[in-house]
Amino acid sequence: MSEIHVLNHRAMATQFQVRIANEEKTYAAQAAQAAFALVNELESHLSRFRANSEISQIAQLQSEQALRLSEPAFTCLEIAKRMERATGSAFCVSASALQSQALHPQWTLLKNSFSIRCDGGRLDFDLGAIGKGFALDRMGEILREWDCPAFLLAAGGSSILAGESPAEMTGWSCGLGDDHSLHRLTLKNCSLSGSGLAVKGSHILDPRSGQPAARQNRAWALTDIAAESDALSTACMVLDETEIEPMLAANSRWLVFLEDRAGLKRFGTREAAMTV
Repeated sequence: MSEIHVLNHRAMATQFQVRIANEEKTYAAQAAQAAFALVNELESHLSRFRANSEISQIAQLQSEQALRLSEPAFTCLEIAKRMERATGSAFCVSASALQSQALHPQWTLLKNSFSIRCDGGRLDFDLGAIGKGFALDRMGEILREWDCPAFLLAAGGSSILAGESPAEMTGWSCGLGDDHSLHRLTLKNCSLSGSGLAVKGSHILDPRSGQPAARQNRAWALTDIAAESDALSTACMVLDETEIEPMLAANSRWLVFLEDRAGLKRFGTREAAMTV
């Protein structure tokens, strides 16, 4: 079996990890550093904690004002808008805005000018539930450009993106929960994200009401890209099962696991190799 090279980097208030298989050590390290450099650049665009970031500038827009965006910021917000529609607004980058204003802010992306327009309210965005996944997706693109397709990327303990599998393996083994979880998935060319309240408490808000998420246990989402799985796992913390089932029926590439006292419940028809 080929050696797996593991490298770490701190960015976006979390720990990013790159695992690269089937490559020479020095070359794998160079490829990983290129991916980490990209994360640093993305943080400068997407962090609401940086005064000069585009997300901070967006929050200063008045009604009918527009701001031209970089390609990464525009694309990340495009995905966020799409996931908001797909989840019936259970995922929303302006969920925290209801703590300071009565209604959700309204905004439009203008593709012909790569701009965002404020249509009303303060555009107080938090990309925490999608930005890290978006960064993993872009890191994966960099590693493929470096001809390192066999990788596993992680952001903290909640977001994972798997590329091709290491030699002589069918995929990357990942637990639903901690590293010692008995519930494990074999991942290849897909993403797995988890959301819960154990680490940060009631930090997940239901965008539809502004109230904390009702679900007390964890939710996991498996999709093709990490930006989607991050948003979907967050949405599933506020959706009930009767809302999750039709949503997944309309999205056959999505798979969701909900944790309750009896164990795990699986939703969706996507095939995924799982061991228990």
